[in-house]
Amino acid sequence: MDRRAFLAAVGTGTALPLSGCLDGGLSDGDFDIGMSQNAYLPEEYEVPTGETVVWGNNGSRGHTVTAYDGLIPEGAAYFASGGYDDLETAREEWYASGGGNIAPGEIYENTFELPGRYPYLCIPHESKGMIGTILVSD
Repeated sequence: MDRRAFLAAVGTGTALPLSGCLDGGLSDGDFDIGMSQNAYLPEEYEVPTGETVVWGNNGSRGHTVTAYDGLIPEGAAYFASGGYDDLETAREEWYASGGGNIAPGEIYENTFELPGRYPYLCIPHESKGMIGTILVSD
């Protein structure tokens, strides 16, 4: 099954383990944006409106994908691994219980319905510069 068919089958906004990958890791074809020790690779990623973006944790630490609320386009749906409605709640849940964690070998995906700039961060690694941007075009 190719990546797009897989994504259509599982839906959006989920963190999933991908079984059957060599050594429990992800291959480059499993995701659009990789998560290494302290970086999203690439840091900036451009897609057309309506496209689903897939992040894959190919590092050895847990990460989050958490939008900066107030900085995403007006009217756009907020996105965060763990399904939180805002950054404050996502931070609280991360520090309380590891909520929103994307473990090594897991993916997270989100579909972007409105054009604009979508800055996001990894809560536990924000201070180390783990920040990214999705650019959505018409």
